Amino acid sequence: MIIINRYENKDIRSVLFDFDGTISLIRQGWQNVMIPYFAEVLTKTPKGGTYEEEYRCAREFVELTTGKQTIYQCMQLNDEVVKRGGESVDPYQYKEEYNRRLMLHIRHRREALQKGEADADQMMVPGARRLLEHLTERKIILYLASGTDHEYVLEEASLLKVDSYFKGNIFGAKRDPRLNSKAGVIRSILQDHGLSGSSIACFGDGYVEIENVKEVGGIAIGIAGYEENPCTGWDEWKKNRLTKAGADALVKDLTDIDSVLEYLFGG
Repeated sequence: MIIINRYENKDIRSVLFDFDGTISLIRQGWQNVMIPYFAEVLTKTPKGGTYEEEYRCAREFVELTTGKQTIYQCMQLNDEVVKRGGESVDPYQYKEEYNRRLMLHIRHRREALQKGEADADQMMVPGARRLLEHLTERKIILYLASGTDHEYVLEEASLLKVDSYFKGNIFGAKRDPRLNSKAGVIRSILQDHGLSGSSIACFGDGYVEIENVKEVGGIAIGIAGYEENPCTGWDEWKKNRLTKAGADALVKDLTDIDSVLEYLFGG
């Protein structure tokens, strides 16, 4: 664990988790679906570049928007299409095609979980379940907020058998991107329970949840290991991005439960 900021007088009562890359690995490799698809779209525009050029462009803006709801990446794709002389279309068309391709990519994982042929913990960030259990034992109220579509988050949280930890506090993307944004979920947590920002902590591998929690004065822990193989070391790109977003501490995964709990709650 890398500690960037130390806090005294911690009174954490609620913890917000991102889902993909923070708890779930079901969608691991989603970038390898989205970026080639976006590059393919851009090369077909009147002023499109080579596949390699457009792949670099798509990778850049996908990485910059990682953590936001998927529709924002599709909106950016539409902007890039128009810049290249292409016709503007409803970004939800791009999102539907991306979802179709992604579901084909991860279908075997979902089916293995549905049939009981796979161990759910093997499709989770190491240590995630134990951390959820420890926080539940401490009577901490847990929330799950994701940029993935709401129905998919509900399904996949159920497949991993983690939905019960959140007691209905699961929020995914709705068609209107202003609904159930991570910032909105955080505001609701504080308002509904009459809490101050310093009483909330978050875990996430994207900059959005880190920035949103820091904006209200909470504690943010970034997950900065390699998603493809979480135990192998630091993902330097994530590490730098989450540090710049304001993370108070960084972990490769969630296996060092003692250090995490010590950091959040003290002795």
